[in-house]
Amino acid sequence: MELDRKELKRLRERHHRRHGIHPWHSKAGMRTRRFLKRAFNIRQGRAPYNAIRKRFINGSRLDGTHLCILIVAMLIASIGLDINSDIAIIGAMLICPLMGSVLAIAYGIATLDRNVTRDALTGLLLQMAFCLATSTLYFKLSPISTVTPALVDNSSPNIWDLAVALAGGFAGGLGNSREQEPSTLIAGVAVATALMPPLCAAGYGIAAWDLSLFLSALYEFGINVVFIALGTEAVLLMLRIPLKRGLNDDGIVTDEESAIADKLSRIVRRRIIIGTAIFAIPCLVLTASSIGSAESGITDAYGVAETTRELAAVVPGFEDYTVGVETSLAKGSAQESAKREVVARVTTKTKLDSRDRETAKRLISLNVPELDRVEFATEYVDVRDKPGDPALVRSSPVCDQGVTGASHTCVLYKKGPCSKMLRT
Repeated sequence: MELDRKELKRLRERHHRRHGIHPWHSKAGMRTRRFLKRAFNIRQGRAPYNAIRKRFINGSRLDGTHLCILIVAMLIASIGLDINSDIAIIGAMLICPLMGSVLAIAYGIATLDRNVTRDALTGLLLQMAFCLATSTLYFKLSPISTVTPALVDNSSPNIWDLAVALAGGFAGGLGNSREQEPSTLIAGVAVATALMPPLCAAGYGIAAWDLSLFLSALYEFGINVVFIALGTEAVLLMLRIPLKRGLNDDGIVTDEESAIADKLSRIVRRRIIIGTAIFAIPCLVLTASSIGSAESGITDAYGVAETTRELAAVVPGFEDYTVGVETSLAKGSAQESAKREVVARVTTKTKLDSRDRETAKRLISLNVPELDRVEFATEYVDVRDKPGDPALVRSSPVCDQGVTGASHTCVLYKKGPCSKMLRT
């Protein structure tokens, strides 16, 4: 009896397969898969492969007009960052032609076309040189010497910049592969990914001799370039863009060359994924630390974490930054009253000049609008030979022994606590 049941079940299943009869849940699954495949079919509306190639390559070609537009866009962006004007920055990004070279690099890597990749990468480096020279010259001549919030924002890479660049690259590659012209879409991608402002901020770092700001802005620009190219390459692979299989450029593709091209394509993709992941590690670490500080339960009412990063980028010899409320007794003619002040303290290795102090005050006041005053302190180490000589000399608004003053020097000895107080 058991064998008869199994045989009947087998015959029933075979009958259903022959006549296309499926259970209801199987039909629902098939319909869902068919709908999703049709709804997200990016190959529909794709331009011919030769038109896609021509569009990517033409977007990266450099000529006199291209370079003039680039310099003008860089000048507008520099002015926008200098005066903190979002309108000027967005306008510069709309006319900036940097995006074409980045998309061409992605196309050359996706198709294993070394000539396209080399030309596009050379063009991008040349444009970067023009941009850095233009922005550095502007900031050298600009009468405005303070660091604006726009400059700080475009020199602080985080994981959200990475995500925007990846999504923007996907949209740019998708738009460049459509039958219709993608001018509007590419302009929107250029604004969203913000290639030009970080280069302007790097130019400011050169003009101000600020290595930290220069490197952080240049790294943010690199994050944008790498992940825009990665998103675009993903689209091209999904579209099955044909590889350049002729390895010796003789016009004849042999079976051996085709097999080598397929193997090389897999190796290149694997190396790109590994290299991109390594390149993104600093960005992920910075973002994780900031998120960890936010989730630690400590209320940062005065934006100390953000202001500390900004001061470290623009203040030479920066060591520490604190802000808090001081309450003191103000002696009046009739009675004593409590005086409450919001005081910020900036500690540096060397004494700051008036320009650096004014820059620090402006940055602090952005996050602490109710700020009453800013105190500056200089800290340095002075090692002596004799056992009784001072080992550390610290200039601070508040002495370690609790003595306060507008300006004094507290001398700490190797043995024992502070024994001298020299007022200056």
